[in-house]
Amino acid sequence: MTTTLKVALLGAGTVGAEVARILRQDQDVLREKTGASLELTHVVVRNTEADRGPWIDRGIISADASAAIADADVVIELMGGIEPAKSYIVEALSAGKDVVTGNKALIAESGAELNALAREKGAQLFYEAAVAGAIPILRPIYESLAGDNITSVMGIVNGSTNYILDKMDREGASLDAVMEEASALGYLEADPSADVDGHDAAAKAAILATYAFGTPYTIDQVYTEGIRSVTAGDVKAAQENNQVIKLLAIVNKTETGVSMRVHPALISREHPLAAVHGAFNAVFVEAENAGQLMFYGAGAGGAPTASAVMGDVVTAVRQRISGTAVQPFTLPEGLPALTIDDTVTRYAIGIEADDTTGVLAQIAQTFAQHGVSIESMKQESLAVEDAEQAGEPRALLRLITHAAQESGFAATVEDLKKLDVVRGISSVLRVEGGEA
Repeated sequence: MTTTLKVALLGAGTVGAEVARILRQDQDVLREKTGASLELTHVVVRNTEADRGPWIDRGIISADASAAIADADVVIELMGGIEPAKSYIVEALSAGKDVVTGNKALIAESGAELNALAREKGAQLFYEAAVAGAIPILRPIYESLAGDNITSVMGIVNGSTNYILDKMDREGASLDAVMEEASALGYLEADPSADVDGHDAAAKAAILATYAFGTPYTIDQVYTEGIRSVTAGDVKAAQENNQVIKLLAIVNKTETGVSMRVHPALISREHPLAAVHGAFNAVFVEAENAGQLMFYGAGAGGAPTASAVMGDVVTAVRQRISGTAVQPFTLPEGLPALTIDDTVTRYAIGIEADDTTGVLAQIAQTFAQHGVSIESMKQESLAVEDAEQAGEPRALLRLITHAAQESGFAATVEDLKKLDVVRGISSVLRVEGGEA
């Protein structure tokens, strides 16, 4: 006889509605894959009067999460936010229920706590959908690469910012103009800060680091810098150097710890991540034996994200039915999180300076004093708009460094600002993905 398992869905927005559709529409396929009949018995929402589409019967809609959790075997949390989502997940895990969530903010903040609770109660907690939408990345890191030593994970994990930067690159438009268009198309929320300030990507970076390096890291340990400072001039300069600007989530393992950061970065157009256009995501993994791997696909959207959710549901049910229900991994003591000052990478900097004899020597000496080596430099003349300054030639210097420690480079920038011949720092970007 086929076992019937009850499923409670907490949240029925864009993703939740697609999960309900798959549970109803693909019942026979799911039964064959899991060995169980999955019955959607509860849908918990704040507004019980709203129309939830053809796949959710009104008779199973309620606002009583506790009753739904108590009656279900599998709980799918798609409400988002920290509370009340965390309380509901704790309630479900404490009762031994399996939980699947796509809540990146919650997992990035409290993943270790929730994983520990799941192990204690013999429950399962899965969250593949919390990182990069439909792209299967957490399970490949934990399972397929379990016998390898992952050294770094670098990815485009926010489709909204990738759409914006890609549009700026293709059309030469300003950031403000493309953000306005992205908002009209629904790529940005009314408050776009989670995307454009990098917080969404930072949550995903913390989760990726936790899986890749087997140590619980949190979003507070991720250096986070958004795209608001990227200008059309930066994009044009990147094009002239055969580069493109992407908002990257980067986690690297070193001998002393793990570096976790999110920021705009220059990458060569020859790098695989440079070819990721529009609102798509991609994650680039490097391991000692497997070498370089890239996972690419839709990073958001109802159906793509629901695909990742249902993948976790199938895994949880299979393991529960077979009697092998376990957490994906345990979390041993591991490498500490490094601060941004300890990070080593290359840098591109734009310097507005007087175009007179001896200026380059002063600038070069400032770099040398902090042990930062200059790899290349381009110079272009600038028009002086201030009438009082007319006749004083200015130049824009765009320099790219060799690999240097962040603290040394930051000190270099501060000392450059103090030079009388330097009129301003127009831009600072990190350079990632190997030599350009």
